Amino acid sequence: MKFSRMLLWSALLAAVVPQAWAQANSVPSQPHLLVKGDASRKVMPDRFVVKVALESVDMQTDIARRKVQANAERIMGLFARHRAIAETVRMDNLSIEPSTRYKDDEEVFAGTAVSRDLEGAFENPEQLRDFLAELKASKEIQVRTATPKYSGELRLRAELKAEAAAQTRASAKGLADAYGAKIIGLYTISDVAPSFAYGVQAGSWPNVNSGGDFYERGGSLDRVQVSGSRNQVAAASAAGELLTAAPITYTENVYAIFLISDGN
Repeated sequence: MKFSRMLLWSALLAAVVPQAWAQANSVPSQPHLLVKGDASRKVMPDRFVVKVALESVDMQTDIARRKVQANAERIMGLFARHRAIAETVRMDNLSIEPSTRYKDDEEVFAGTAVSRDLEGAFENPEQLRDFLAELKASKEIQVRTATPKYSGELRLRAELKAEAAAQTRASAKGLADAYGAKIIGLYTISDVAPSFAYGVQAGSWPNVNSGGDFYERGGSLDRVQVSGSRNQVAAASAAGELLTAAPITYTENVYAIFLISDGN
């Protein structure tokens, strides 16, 4: 079956049974087949996200504001210099609020805190490494990386769901043919594992694809692995500094109940 036909079939199912994707715990009283389809794929991440939190505290609000603004402009320049993906770069509005601290168990006013958050993503870990190497952190500039992402996740999940749905149809037909039965209709289809009289709980279904092995081995879905200490990553001259990306595994499951009748 060509993938385009699989997508069409999946779309037709959604139109014919609009409520079917919402539940799969309703079991028909007539003879039926319960089947599962799953599809899995590993991809390399292409969005390496870094977040920068800026904050300055001063008795004079304008001094704190100017410090934050100067740091923000410098970091935006670093995003541009290291070719951060333009549509991922954002800078939140300024936040201004009182700041307090404790002295001798008493809360005292410390000044006005001005803060602003920035975020951007790079296409590869080397660009992120170079950005981090040039960015100097301080008590006013806090940096952290986020989980790497794959920009085509939504499209990929739709493809996997269509493949898994097509697999349920093929599995049901194979079972029906093996027992001389005939499929007479689709009762329900869902991406949520059923939990009822069959005794099958979510997560206990065996996976047809090998993607499940990745989870069983304790592998991480998405991770930026950094060799050396955190201080080495921040230093431009750190020896052996390396940022590598682990693959991301996406899996979609589909559970379907088909009504059957005696083939005779």
